Amino acid sequence: MEPPRANGTAALVVPVAVPNLTRDSFNAQSLGCGLNAHVKQARVLMVGAGGIGCELLKNLVLTGFGEVHIVDLDTIDLSNLNRQFLFRHEHIKKSKALVAKEAAQRFNPNVKIVAHHANIKDTEFNIGWFSSFNLVFNALDNLEARRHVNKMCLAADVPLIESGTTGFNGQVQVIKKGVTACYDCSPKETPKSFPVCTIRSTPSQPIHCIVWGKSYLLNEIFGASEDESAFDHTSDGDNANEIEELKRESAALRKIRQSVGTSEFPQMLFDKVFNTDIVRLRSMEDMWKDRKPPEPLDYKSLKEKAAAAIAAKDAVLKDGQKIWSLEENLVVFNDSLERLSKRVVDTKSSANGSADDAIITFDKDDEDTLDFVAASANIRSSLFGIDRKSKFDIKQMAGNIIPAIATTNAIVAGLCVLEAFKVLKGEYSQAKEVFLTPFAPARLLGSDKSREPNPNCPVCGVFQQRICVDLSRATLNDLVEDILKVELGYGDKEISVRNDAGILYDPDETDNLTKKLSELGIKSDSFLTIADEEDDDPFVDVQLAIQEATEPLPDKPIQGTWSGIIAVPTKPKAASAPAQPATNGNGVANGKHTLDDEVLETSGPIKRPRPGDDTESPTIKKVKTAPADDDVVLLDDSAGGAIIIDDD
Repeated sequence: MEPPRANGTAALVVPVAVPNLTRDSFNAQSLGCGLNAHVKQARVLMVGAGGIGCELLKNLVLTGFGEVHIVDLDTIDLSNLNRQFLFRHEHIKKSKALVAKEAAQRFNPNVKIVAHHANIKDTEFNIGWFSSFNLVFNALDNLEARRHVNKMCLAADVPLIESGTTGFNGQVQVIKKGVTACYDCSPKETPKSFPVCTIRSTPSQPIHCIVWGKSYLLNEIFGASEDESAFDHTSDGDNANEIEELKRESAALRKIRQSVGTSEFPQMLFDKVFNTDIVRLRSMEDMWKDRKPPEPLDYKSLKEKAAAAIAAKDAVLKDGQKIWSLEENLVVFNDSLERLSKRVVDTKSSANGSADDAIITFDKDDEDTLDFVAASANIRSSLFGIDRKSKFDIKQMAGNIIPAIATTNAIVAGLCVLEAFKVLKGEYSQAKEVFLTPFAPARLLGSDKSREPNPNCPVCGVFQQRICVDLSRATLNDLVEDILKVELGYGDKEISVRNDAGILYDPDETDNLTKKLSELGIKSDSFLTIADEEDDDPFVDVQLAIQEATEPLPDKPIQGTWSGIIAVPTKPKAASAPAQPATNGNGVANGKHTLDDEVLETSGPIKRPRPGDDTESPTIKKVKTAPADDDVVLLDDSAGGAIIIDDD
């Protein structure tokens, strides 16, 4: 009933039309029609579907990016579930990329999501494929893959948004060829390795014993070979002797490996590494003048003392937070050997089993290998008077685990999208490197202007071109004579040609000239680097990306994708001084905190060079053959890190 008016007559109620609001209506209101149109038309690639990737994919889908491709080789582990919210327990062992697509698609069915359960370094993901995207996002956790995507984006001239997190710290960086610094414009620290003599003979820290158990003992008994990356094989005299002794010990362990699955196997291995080898070390009296020598163990005596621990085996195995006693470590050692041996025997006896299938490698989420490494490391620590660690601690150390914080991943993923808005509008002058530093005294978010490219960068500081090659008949001589000397203008200059394997040609190395490029391991999307060896006004290095001809070339077997003669620029007269370390305004360099002047480096945020840092070129070895103007969301420094939306 209509409410009465003051004069007693009924009031006339006029219905109000309710606007038909859609998801896109809200996006258009937030971003502006122009930017929203760019977002809806954008075809983007996201590499990595882990901690950052799950958050980033959710953001991209909800923002309405038109087409999103995901590439990830990994499968889902139990340890992922605490921070990678797209995954559930029933998804364990399934593809991250495929499950992420299925979960994110429900957020916005209008977005096209394409998942690739594959390695981003596979040949199908070539330069042409990268060129088909408007923007690439890196959400990776390893240095090698980051460098590969950086290189491919530069070659394809596609903007890249690099991101990373380290615990509570994070960083986002926009990379655009010729405009901003690339990922390799500043040197990266190499993974930590340990002198082989320390690992094998004189351990002094728990990590030394853990590396010994993981990278040496496990591999010699159940793996393929020694994990070279864990050891520092410096070729000094003392280390050379250690390496030779290590090889002899490895040969002895291979003989014991033949007894895998027998009842004698656990004692044979124990006696070798915890008794015989220790007795030999004690005989080197000069080694123990300033420290206590290790104490060998007797297997049978220790096993008799471990009767109570054997009876409580199940409880011991389940308690990963406890620091096991020596006897309890023996129980875990024997039990893990029994489990690992059974896996090897079962694989070998399987009709479809092969030698490669019987190889077991360390995985922090594999209880069998983790138990073996933990027990072996702790027993060895006991021999040398080193503190033992809990299985939980050993898992962190052996797996190189840096605590992952879900909130950090979410903030960094949000920053990636904010920077993507600037990229889609072509406003690279507004792009910034943003740092998340929660322990800084003033601001959570700090930012710097994007750095300019480093002219001495071995990746983006080169002159890049693409050539079309008939790999069935093109020789190295065709490349040198027709492309380098004529079309690139090298003429009579002394030059060298190299690929990832090493030098293919220089004035003193001409044996490969008559060989086909295919014989030298050159294939589609390979890269060749041309270096000018002249002292006066040398050209900058030239990087040639190989594009295989899809049909026979009419004249010469190699053709440039350009017209006329290319003017290769010369190197700068004087090298520019290294940049000062970037800070977030609070004295924290590049999103990192320091302890006793030691920079905590990870595969997450990158480190800018310090004064005096030099970018060293990789060691080269010679080889003969080898297999619209609309609204944009910015981070405003003047607003103390607040998010400002310009709504002119």
